Order: sequence, then structure tokens, then C-alpha cells
Amino acid sequence: MKRNLRRYLKSKLFLKYIWSYLFILLLPLVFVTVFIYQSAAGNLREEIEQSHLNQLTQAESIVDGRMKELGDIASRIAYDDRLISYRVHDPFYSREAIDALDQFKSTSSIIGDVFLYFHHDDRIYSSQGLSSLDVFSEKYIFQNWSKDSLMGDLNDVSFPTMRPADRVIRGTYRQQSLLAYLVPITPNSPNPHATVMYLIDESELTGLIDSILGSYKGLAYIFDNHGQVLAANNHGETINGLDTGHLFSLDPGIHSVELGGKAHSVVSTKSDMNGWTYVTLMPSDQFFSSVLHIRSFIIMLFSIVVLAGIGIALLLARRQYHPISALVDFANSKSRNDRGTGDALLPVNELEHIRSALQEYSSRADLQEPYARNHLLLRLLQQGEDRELEPDLLEAFNIRFDRSQFFVIALERGELADHSQDYQDWQTLASLLAEVDIPGLRASAYSVELPRRDQMALIVCFDPHPAMESFIHMSRIVDAVRSNILEAFDFNPIMGVGTGYSQAGQLNQSFIEACSALEFHTPSEKGGITFFEKLAPASEEAFWIPKNVLLKLSQSLKQGSHDVSAHMIGEAMTSLKEGSPSPLLSRCICFDILNTMLKTASELGIHHITQEIPTSSAFQSLDEFEGQLRKLASYICTQVQQETKHKESSLKDQMLGYIDQHFMDHSLSLESLADLFEISPSHFSRTFKENVGLNFTQYIWQKRMEEVKRLLVTTQEPLKEIIGRVGYADTPNFIRKFKKETGYTPGQFRKLNHPDGVLLGEMLQD
Repeated sequence: MKRNLRRYLKSKLFLKYIWSYLFILLLPLVFVTVFIYQSAAGNLREEIEQSHLNQLTQAESIVDGRMKELGDIASRIAYDDRLISYRVHDPFYSREAIDALDQFKSTSSIIGDVFLYFHHDDRIYSSQGLSSLDVFSEKYIFQNWSKDSLMGDLNDVSFPTMRPADRVIRGTYRQQSLLAYLVPITPNSPNPHATVMYLIDESELTGLIDSILGSYKGLAYIFDNHGQVLAANNHGETINGLDTGHLFSLDPGIHSVELGGKAHSVVSTKSDMNGWTYVTLMPSDQFFSSVLHIRSFIIMLFSIVVLAGIGIALLLARRQYHPISALVDFANSKSRNDRGTGDALLPVNELEHIRSALQEYSSRADLQEPYARNHLLLRLLQQGEDRELEPDLLEAFNIRFDRSQFFVIALERGELADHSQDYQDWQTLASLLAEVDIPGLRASAYSVELPRRDQMALIVCFDPHPAMESFIHMSRIVDAVRSNILEAFDFNPIMGVGTGYSQAGQLNQSFIEACSALEFHTPSEKGGITFFEKLAPASEEAFWIPKNVLLKLSQSLKQGSHDVSAHMIGEAMTSLKEGSPSPLLSRCICFDILNTMLKTASELGIHHITQEIPTSSAFQSLDEFEGQLRKLASYICTQVQQETKHKESSLKDQMLGYIDQHFMDHSLSLESLADLFEISPSHFSRTFKENVGLNFTQYIWQKRMEEVKRLLVTTQEPLKEIIGRVGYADTPNFIRKFKKETGYTPGQFRKLNHPDGVLLGEMLQD
């Protein structure tokens, strides 16, 4: 398991599968994770900003209420009899005025102190007493509000005015940030006669907006209607060079601005009563830090999903890659044994390796297809109906038995009309007749090379013409085939024609009939056509077994076809029974059938057949005699089949012996060997493959490879001479094939296996 995993991890294709599955997993996962995180942070930001806006609005309402409250106090001061000018200046009533101011001060919690100043007066009144302006300016020293400005504002202010927060020194050491709110009285009068001044601690206002920021860092501002900062609060955040005017100019609502190179969230609201603007400013990155617990959970969940995804990706990639790996192993197993199939041979690109292997196998199949096709059709002629002859197999070889009638034509070369012609013409004829279409006669034909090199068979399929007898139709087809042969070649073949049948599975009977007709042909004739159906006219054979039956029986025994021979014996005995001859004539006819079988056995060289001959008692019953004949036919067919196997075995030994002696001959070929052993090339190829396990080309290559390896290791001959000695003229092509088979060039192979010994690592470095 570990070894396979290591092997898989070395494969780029396997790693591509893993990365593909991880990409399919991680791409949506990353998007979903980022979306969830951003959504959580965005929702939190919206909630915080909306909360700040609501709180700012609430603070605005509170401040507006307090400012209105101060305005009401100023109105009450204006109409209070104790605070009219003459009573305030009267020493007797001045104490009542001071008490009245103290009472008004206590009515509002934000008032730090309240002052009453009558225009162009040199004194100012407060809840603490009466003092001159000089004493007041010494007691309250404003950092940004001079005495002259103070006096001018007290005399000239015509509408309620809030001074920005200023640093005020009270007494000797006490400093305080105060706001001064000036309200002219009488309120709304075009000619006010006095001014009420409230001193308000800045914290009274900033405290309202400070709670808005809560635990977040930021800044809070209150602007007047002219954009002056009335109050400001720093909550752990500073921004250098901040343009407060830009903040004031923002419309009420929520904004995102970039300040100091950082994104900030700005919440702004504006009072309809006095035009004041309230602003909070916070860095946006705080919102993401607020979801740290969510981020931690998302990271943990993301890691778990990624780890699980890696495991699933490995399983899916292994499942996807396993069939490809099996195909690669299968392709490697079909290579030569000396190459091996270890990890070192794992291809860089498995798909390319499989494609190359398929191309190689396809090329081999194309080379072997004619021989396989011929073997298939020959088996059909010899055995008849065969369950292995599936329609898909026939379709693979482009063989179509889609017509209603079938018969066989057996052809023999005979004498050549022009002695300059040779065996090559016969091979060319076989190729031309491999697939023939005769549309005018609604027929098609397929050639089959027979074991004898000067014979071939032609399987003919046709659809009978409604207005024509079947035999006449067959005759015209045979004449058309013969005419085409005579037009293309300078020889007249001998042709034997079998009977037509309605099923392709009966072609073996038509084949035996065609061979019988071919054998019955008169040797003195040059060319000619013999029809099996015309061998024994019924008028001449009315009192005897038809000659064509005996010929077919003899031919079926020669072919070793037990089924056909049994069928012909049955047909002969049926004919005998139906003829009802006399007992003496019946015995003579039985002897004729038996004599035909014994004569055929003798011609086949089967001489030890005495024990299989029917006894005299068998002649007493035709049924018993028929059984004895069937038994004899079975024995003869078995002997023929065994003899055929023996001949093929002997032929194999002869072929291998000849090849082993002459495999280095560059002129050695399949056709030359077939001609030497007087058999057809297709029969030679089939016999060789069945007995050796390799086709002819593979066997020759293997023998030459072994010889080249031997010469490389045992001699110092130049590579080109070695390659030439084993029968190859194309040295570069041989080197390429040698490296493909062994993994090394011939030079590397010689170094690796030379007796002096060269380390593989050194050889690879060279």
C-alpha cells in the first residue's frame, strides 16, 4: 500500500488530480469563508455605526434640550424683577440679584457659573457676587479670548453664541476647559440691554458623546453652525493634520473616509435647532478585530474542512488514477520481459504512454487484421455455425451476412496462361477479392485463402431475383466473378460451385460441395466452372445413390468434418430407403457407400481401419448399417484431425528450425516462408501464432534482439556492423526500437553488461 502511494505521488497526473480536486474544494470554500467573514464584519460594522448614529441623535437631542433650557433661563433672568438694572445697581437690592442668579444656576446641571452683564457697565454680576471687569479678567484668564474681545462680545452679541472650548486659568493654579455661552437679553429683541454668559465645563458636552464610542478608539466632535469645534474628545486615537472642516462638511449619516492612510468610519448628525453638527470618527479595522472569535472559529473550521478535503482528494484521485495506472501496467506488461515494470518505468505522462501503446497495438492489429479475418472465415467454412461468431466480431472485420442466400465458390490456379506470371498474381487476386460488391446482381463476396497456396474460396451472399431461378442467379454471379478475373489477370482459374443455402451457418456444407465439384473437374480442361448440383442428374441416378452425395461424403471425410459426413450418410441412407430396391441391389448400394468411405480413407493414408469396418450382420438392417457407417465416418474424421494437427506440429518445427537458422537474413519474410512451405501466407501466419504465441514479426524481432544483445556483450564489433549482421539496414530505426524495448541505447546496454563492469550511475552520468 505504501509502495503504491509513493509510486502514485511520483506521478504528475496523480498530483494533477489531487490539485484539481483541492482546487474544486478550496475555490468555493475560500470564497464562502471570506464572504461569511466579511459579512459578519460588515453586519457588525453596520450595527455599530447605526448604534452610534442613534446615540449621536440622542446626544444631539439632549444638548439641544440643555441649550433650550439655558435660553429659557436667560428669558426668566430678563423678566425677573430682582435682576432689573436699577435694582442690581442698588446696594440694598444687589444681594437679592446675586441670590437670584444663584437660584437660576442651580436649575441646570451643566452650568458651571452664570454671569449677568449690562452693556457698557464696568461691573459684572455672578452667582458668587459682584466684581469689576478687571477683577473678572484676572480671575478668569481665557487662553484664546482676550479681555478686549471678551468685553466686545459681551457688549455686541445680538444672538445666542457658543464660544469654542478654551483653556481657562481660575485663580493661581486651577486650569479648566470651559465653553462660554452668551445669550443676549431680552431674547429676540433687536436692541438687547444685557448679556447672560454661562460657563460650561467641556466635559458636560463631551461626556454625552464619549459614551457613544464605548470601547472603540476614535474621536468625537461638536461643531457649531460655522464649523468651529465647540468640543472634542480623543478616545485613544490621534490623526495628524486632520482637516476638521472636511468632517463638518459631510452630510448627516454614515460615511467611509480615508484619513492618515487608514480607512475610517464617520457618523454625523446635525441639529435642526441650532445647526450644530455632532461627529464620531473611528478606524474601520476595529470592526474586524471585534469578530476575532468568529475569525478563530472560521479558521478552525476552514482547517478541518481543508484537512478532510485533502483526504477525500487523495481517495478520489487514487480512485480516478487507479484505472489509468492499471492501463499503464497492462501496457508495460505487454512490453519485452527484459524491460520490467518497476517504478523506474513509471511514465512521465501516463496518458501519452497509453496513447502510444494504443497506437502501437492498433498498428499491430492493422497488420494482423487480414490474417485474423481470413482465419474467422476459414473456421466458418470448416465448422459451419459457430457460437463464437458474434455479430460484433463480424462487424469488426466489416463482414456483413445480411442477404438471404449463401454459397461458396472454390478456386484453383491451374495452369498459367502466361508463364511469365508467378505466384504474386494469385496473391493480388486474393487481395482484390477480399471484399467484392456486385450491385447489378444484388450480391457481395468475401475471399478466403485456403491452406493450399494455389487455392482460395469465395463466400457469396445474394438476394434471389423474384423473376429468376436461384440456380440461374448463382450462375450469373459466378460468370461475373470469372469475367472480372479474366479481365484483370492472364490466367483462367478452375472454379467449383457449391449449393446455395439460406443460412450462413450452412456454408461448411456448401464449401465441401464446392471442393467436391473442384475435385471432380477434368484435369485436361484449362479453366472452367463445375456446379455441384449438376454432377448427378436424377434421370441417370434413379436406381442408385446420386454421385454428388458420394462426392460430398468423400470430401467431408477429407476435410475431417464429422457433422457434414454424418449428414451425407443420413441423406444417402434415406435415398436408399425411399428407393425400395431389391435386397441384392440394396446390399450392392451399401457396399458402394462403404467402398467410397474406405477408398477415401486409403487416399488419406488411413490403413489400419479393419476393426472399424461393419460386420456382415450389419447388412441385415439398414438402420444398424447406418449406425456403423456413422461410427466409421467419426473414426476417419478423428484420424484426419489428428493428422492435421500432427502436420501442423511438424510444420511448426520445420518453420522454427528454418527461421532459427536464417533469422539474420534480411530477405526473410512471411511471404517467402509461405512460398517455401507451399501454404498460404494467412495460414502460415495463423499456424505460427497459434503454436508459438507470437506473430512472425515479433518472433523475428525477438531473435534478432537476443543476437544483438549477445554480440554487444561478447564482442567489440561496431554497432553498425552488428545491426547489419542481424538483418537490419536502418541503424537509427533499430537504435530507437532497441531503446524503446530495453530502456537503454545499444551503447549504454554494452557498458552496463560488459564483463569489465560499469556502474549504472556512472553510465547514466555519461
